[in-house]
Amino acid sequence: MCGIVGYIGNRQAAPIILDGLSKLEYRGYDSAGMAVYDGKKIVLKKSVGRLKVLENLTHGGETMPGTAGIGHTRWATHGAPSDVNSHPHLNQEGTIAVVHNGIIENYIPLKKRLEERGYQFVSETDTEVLAHLLDRYYKGNPLEAITKVLHRVEGSYALGIIFADHPDEIYAARKDSPLIVGESEEGSFIASDVPAILKYTRSVYYMDNQEVAQLRRDGITFYSVDEEEIRKESVQIDWDADAAEKAGYEHFMLKEMYEQPKTITDTISPRIKDNDIVIEELHMTEEELGKIEKIHIVACGSAYHAGVTGKYVIENLARVPVEVEVASEFRYRDPILAPNTLVIIISQSGETADSLAALRESKARGFKVLGIVNVVGSSIAREADSVFYTWAGPEIAVATTKAYSAQLAALYLLAMKLAKVRGTISEARFQELLMALRRIPDQIELLLGQKEKIQHFANRYVGARDIFFIGRGIDYAISLEGSLKLKEISYVHSEAYAAGELKHGTISLIEDGTLVVAVSTQPNLYQKTISNMVEVKARGAFVMAVTGEGNLAIEKASDYVVYLPQTEPIFANSLAIIPLQLFGYYVAVGRGCDVDKPRNLAKSVTVE
Repeated sequence: MCGIVGYIGNRQAAPIILDGLSKLEYRGYDSAGMAVYDGKKIVLKKSVGRLKVLENLTHGGETMPGTAGIGHTRWATHGAPSDVNSHPHLNQEGTIAVVHNGIIENYIPLKKRLEERGYQFVSETDTEVLAHLLDRYYKGNPLEAITKVLHRVEGSYALGIIFADHPDEIYAARKDSPLIVGESEEGSFIASDVPAILKYTRSVYYMDNQEVAQLRRDGITFYSVDEEEIRKESVQIDWDADAAEKAGYEHFMLKEMYEQPKTITDTISPRIKDNDIVIEELHMTEEELGKIEKIHIVACGSAYHAGVTGKYVIENLARVPVEVEVASEFRYRDPILAPNTLVIIISQSGETADSLAALRESKARGFKVLGIVNVVGSSIAREADSVFYTWAGPEIAVATTKAYSAQLAALYLLAMKLAKVRGTISEARFQELLMALRRIPDQIELLLGQKEKIQHFANRYVGARDIFFIGRGIDYAISLEGSLKLKEISYVHSEAYAAGELKHGTISLIEDGTLVVAVSTQPNLYQKTISNMVEVKARGAFVMAVTGEGNLAIEKASDYVVYLPQTEPIFANSLAIIPLQLFGYYVAVGRGCDVDKPRNLAKSVTVE
């Protein structure tokens, strides 16, 4: 959520800040603003609405001269979207500007104390407290003022700060909200995420909790919250800069769907060597893997749905009991973790607040944590005992597609490795699965080739009010993700149900013309699912079926069928999700929705 970009260097700052913020629009926002030092004072411009409003207001940044500045895209938390609540925020004299991602949990008592000292507040935000606190403690030394403030605030923050009488410096600070710092020959940068500065530098530093960075035109210095200098090593980002662009596609989401074959190949290929699975990142011997008695998969949103599939696959192959939990519930319910438990945290960004808190809770209890993440150097990647990178590259659309598919691939590899080590599958069976896994990228290519067929069908349901997804076993896990994809980008009400639960209340919602999407990829459950399809058709439903090749019996119980290439049933999710992604996408496009940036949603939820 929200986005921060800052720059100090030899070029005009405002155009670079605007360009960087445009690369962070996927994170979700409702207003935008910039503060630039023009050589005499800090100039502030901000507005409600899309970034284009700010671009027009500043003529692309041309009316804000200056080589040092900070910018922000805000997603409202404290205070409704408005010009005055937008960031940056200033102290009363306009000599200190602050942008902030996160939440200051103790801002109310801090605000009260500041008001008692005569400070006047003009916004409803928690962030304005920071601007006035900095003013309160500033005695000419920015670092001293910042560290004093950080010792007094509670909550999460990523901060960009400029001081009018220190025009050759920008400051950044971080706790539990992502922030990176980059450097190049043209200057120094701060950003919430890599795509914002990928055009300008590939050399970045990942800030750790309660660190402060001092950025100058010719270098960066890091400090602890106690003002002690810290030495950090930069990381070279090897993403293709074009990966963060649309490359001719109408939307990032469509582009990223088409990148799924490559994403899966990039995730599995480095871990398959000599017809075996080698996951060096686990940092666990085969003996240690064999001793695992239970697994907890903890995640949010689509990553949680990937985890539900992972439960079925791991239990089926490796015979290890798996619990899948929503991260926001796991951290508060005082979970019982048995000895020899492995906790797996799944997150695309590696910064998801609830997932990160679950990781810390698990480690505090002494349990080994494996992070499955996409962003190198992210908080979860750094704090987990071991990390399994999914190599999906930058994913810009808020609704995940390729990162989800990469998470599935990672879970397949892990399940197969555990099964082989534990001796729960034969070598012949292992090789069959390996062959099937390698075929998945090509099979997805075939399914993506059916997009016109899916688009034609989706156009019929642009005006739908309610759509239901049903399935059994792994098909229920697929239904969860298919339903989420549809409703988060098209705003059509959609629900996913275990098909066997229809009789327990759901079927009362079916009426003439209601679309029911029935996923049926497990041969041992074909007949059971067909029975459920017959039940809803008898009550007037129109049934779309997604099933495996050869299941012709399903045609009598459905009105429209998408057939999937033959694969191992435990891998069926990777294929079945493709037509469901396309269906949701084309319904959203038909309804005129902002597919890449759905309302009220953020790419990375970094606050509770």
